[in-house]
Amino acid sequence: MKIGIIGLGVVGLSFASVLSSKGFPVIGMDSDGKKIEQINSKKLPFFEPKLKLFLKNALSKSLEISSDIDKVVRNCDFIFLTVGTPKSKSGYIDLSMLKKASKNIGISLRHTTKKPIIVIKSTVVPNTTTKVIKPLIEKASGKKTGKGFDILTNPEFLRESNVIDDTLKPHLVVIGGIEKNSVNKLKKFYRKLYGPRIKLMTTNTQTAEMIKYANNSFLATKISFINQISLLCQSIPGINIDDIAEGIGVDPRIGRSFLNAGPGYGGSCLPKDLETIIQFSSKFGSNPLLLRAVQQTNDLQIKYIIHLLEKNLGNITNKHITVLGLSFKENSGDIRESRSIELIKILLKKKAKITVHDPKAMKNTEPIFKNQIVYANTLLQSLDNCQCVIIMTPWKIYTKLKNSDFKNMKRKLVIDTRRILSRKNLNVEYFALGLGTN
Repeated sequence: MKIGIIGLGVVGLSFASVLSSKGFPVIGMDSDGKKIEQINSKKLPFFEPKLKLFLKNALSKSLEISSDIDKVVRNCDFIFLTVGTPKSKSGYIDLSMLKKASKNIGISLRHTTKKPIIVIKSTVVPNTTTKVIKPLIEKASGKKTGKGFDILTNPEFLRESNVIDDTLKPHLVVIGGIEKNSVNKLKKFYRKLYGPRIKLMTTNTQTAEMIKYANNSFLATKISFINQISLLCQSIPGINIDDIAEGIGVDPRIGRSFLNAGPGYGGSCLPKDLETIIQFSSKFGSNPLLLRAVQQTNDLQIKYIIHLLEKNLGNITNKHITVLGLSFKENSGDIRESRSIELIKILLKKKAKITVHDPKAMKNTEPIFKNQIVYANTLLQSLDNCQCVIIMTPWKIYTKLKNSDFKNMKRKLVIDTRRILSRKNLNVEYFALGLGTN
């Protein structure tokens, strides 16, 4: 059994590396020649913890990296599509890369007797597999589903910066499709990969597609909920939002995950998927009031940080402000929909002077702001002469900040959006989201 994976972003490359490390022969394909060159040189085109080790192991075993889609289609029994479906300018899902890949698969199918099972792992709205991808492949190949190929939906539920762990031990595998033989083959594949006790769920393609959006919408809702509560806690002396999250998270009906109050959710998935499902709902005459409120609550977090800053610093024009953390979460270089980026844009509009620091994301940030901000080489350098430091991403290096590190600040004002420092141990003006002021 040979596996093909088309699209070598975080999801695709991680999946390919894990499969190969487990002994499956894999062809990973991408149209980006530079990316192919990097991967074949055992270099990652992005940062993801643990992936480099798995990639090196995979390349020494059975992982082949190629830009030849014909090789994938001619040789592979399963072809997983993991190409990106980013947010368009309108906020809706952009299917252009997925459509291109589907068309190219179809063209390759014309010239082979191979009957692969095509598995859509890319995030798509309901009916995309049956009404967009399937017709494209059929038209380009001249073959019909069930005769020249089969097609299934298999959404992923991976957490960025934890992709390898989540790929190794998924909490659930969802398979969408109506062709029983193909569904059973994919189930057999996953049981071989994960063992007989892996939790498998089978349904039709539309339901499988919707499960992914419902999942991410609920996670975004949990984050906005705890952030809403954190703003209330801010005004009540002695309250700690982390204790509240711990208290309600013990309830099995709620759970502790995604109850970490902060500057709001970001990344490549939650903002995009929430906006897409809102627009998708509107097409069916539905008014998703709750989901719109989730978005609005997320936006409020940045506004509140600005409010807290101006309340304590006054007019911030020409004030020196340091932002610690640019990635949307720790252990990631991803700045897509990062709350830090949004914060910096607002601060620049208010003509503040900005210095930034991040262990992994500064190079990704430079194309956005260029020379509008200062990129500090070290953490201590970023604090020199600033009048306020705002901690946005809970990198481990920031948790170790101590009084001596703040000695060169013009004003020792700290806004800790993640509550990673202890107010009791710091000789600074300290404000943390979700901690009631005394």
